[in-house]
Formats: sequence, structure tokens, C-alpha cells
Amino acid sequence: MKWLWILAATITGAIVGNSALAAGSVETGATKALVCQACHGANGNSINAEWPSLAGIGADYIAEQLKNFKEGKRNNPVMMPIVASLSADDMADLGAYFDSLTNTGLEADPSYWQAGEKLYRGGDAARAIPACMACHGPTGRGNEPAKFPALRGQQSVYVVKQLNDYASGARKTGPNGIMQTIAKRLSPDDMRNLASYLQGIR
Repeated sequence: MKWLWILAATITGAIVGNSALAAGSVETGATKALVCQACHGANGNSINAEWPSLAGIGADYIAEQLKNFKEGKRNNPVMMPIVASLSADDMADLGAYFDSLTNTGLEADPSYWQAGEKLYRGGDAARAIPACMACHGPTGRGNEPAKFPALRGQQSVYVVKQLNDYASGARKTGPNGIMQTIAKRLSPDDMRNLASYLQGIR
């Protein structure tokens, strides 16, 4: 199927094309993360449904998103002024620090998570929706070399917001625009179900 070929090419291209980033320092990152903790939690686990948990989602992914905010590739009026003065080393250190923390997880909505699990693990061939786990892993732990973030334990409200942003074009990412393509094929119920399932993964 064409969508499987595109997905395979996307994963391969992302891994091969991933330039080596400078390894950050967990210890140095901890000293730089104080302002981040106000929104993302003292241990990287957000208590606000609209702000993502950063614990364990991937050091390179975090650093890349900080860079995207700084360069205006991601538009967020809260994040953009915060990252304006960050250097590449700062971003690497913050990524290393938050990635070293443990995502403690949340509870999934019992009404929706089973449908979300089915879509996450099996996709929907009839709508050319690949299984999310192909990129983000069977347990939602992501793929660090490809900068595909860990999704387990993420705030469901935040996940739905990001999927809607991909679908609308407000957020862009990845070679071939894979997330934009997939998100456009998801219904509001799909997004809600997936988000609920992801929130409950440990």
C-alpha cells in the first residue's frame, strides 16, 4: 500500500538524515530548567492539561522543538519569548535534563481508550491511517534517533490540540509532512480516543 511505503520512507529518511547533535548535560540542564518547571512540572510531569509533560520524551526532540520555537517554525506566544535567548548548548542541556526524568503517567478515560488503542496499534487501512506505533513505538516510548517523541503519559488535551494543529497546518513537522497527512485523516473522535489511550500508557 502506498501509505506504508511513504511511512517507511519517512522513518528511514528521518533516521538517515538526522544530523548528530551535541550531547547535552543533565546536570547543567537541571540548573537551566527552573523557569520551565513552572509550566511543565518540577519533575517534568505537567499538572496542566494544556501544557505537555516533557519527562522522557526524547532529548533531541526537545532540543529541536526549542529551536523551532526560537526560529518561529512553531508559533507559541508563551514559548517564543522564553527561548529567544537560548543557545544550542542550552537547548541540548534542557533536552538531556528533561529526557532523564520519568514520566509518571496519568489515567485514560475508560470510555475511549480501547478505541484509541486499536487505532494506535493497528491503524485503519481503509482510511490509509498507519499504526501510530510504527513511529512512536508499541509502548509509546518514541524513536530517539528519528526524533519521534515518546507519547506515553502525555496530557490528552495537549495531544488533541497538536493533532488539530497538524490537521489545520498550524504545526508542521517531519519529512513528507507525515503528521499533517495523518492528522487530516483523523476524525475528532479518533483524536479524542488516541489522546485518551496515550494519556494512560505507562
